[in-house]
Amino acid sequence: MAQTVALSATARDKTGKGAARQARFEKKVPAVIYGHGRATQPLMVDALALEKALTGVEPESTLIELTVDGKKARALIREIQRHPLRPDIIHVDFYEIKADEKVTLKVPVHLVGTPDGVRNAGGVLDQVTREVEIEVLPEHIPDRVELDVSALKIGDSLHVSALSIPNAAILTGVDLTIATVVPPRAEEVAAPAPEAATEVAEPELIRKVREGEEGEEVEGAPAPEGKAAPKAEEKPKGKKEE
Repeated sequence: MAQTVALSATARDKTGKGAARQARFEKKVPAVIYGHGRATQPLMVDALALEKALTGVEPESTLIELTVDGKKARALIREIQRHPLRPDIIHVDFYEIKADEKVTLKVPVHLVGTPDGVRNAGGVLDQVTREVEIEVLPEHIPDRVELDVSALKIGDSLHVSALSIPNAAILTGVDLTIATVVPPRAEEVAAPAPEAATEVAEPELIRKVREGEEGEEVEGAPAPEGKAAPKAEEKPKGKKEE
């Protein structure tokens, strides 16, 4: 059966972003309650009390005994909004219910046991669907639905049709897969690193270009083999070097 938690709330006269920010500054969580043709009523709930009430339970399938300014109402949580960067609850939607009226809600599916294909063949259990939608009277709301997967071998699957929920109608399609056992994932083999180049580039030979190498003969330079060295130009007698 579904768990029941008690919670107190107060009516909230002011609405809008400014009022919501002020409520959070005062450690309150803005909320609303609606259902059964009643006008949506803005509320405020103590943030610490709300977090404590929801610890360890499945919020969507938990019955809330809500006291609003002294008046009691039974409700379900339809939506919880949390801060995008922190786990803080920033808004809650409560849906009032009646004991004699069926409600539609989602309940979590919990897998029980270790599949044969996992134990004996190294397979991997993959849960595809984690909740199903049901229609049920409030007194018969389950906190969760259990599904035994012990007999599953590699390649086997269980579908919504395998679920059994007493006193409830399952609205989710019966052919929807809930769990399957897949073959073990092959280990990825790292590609061998490319071999480092072993060839060492030959150093570029740098030679000093001698003056007159392009065919000009350098005075005083040794003559190539088989060629006579040019005679040095004779200086005129009696004339000083400039």
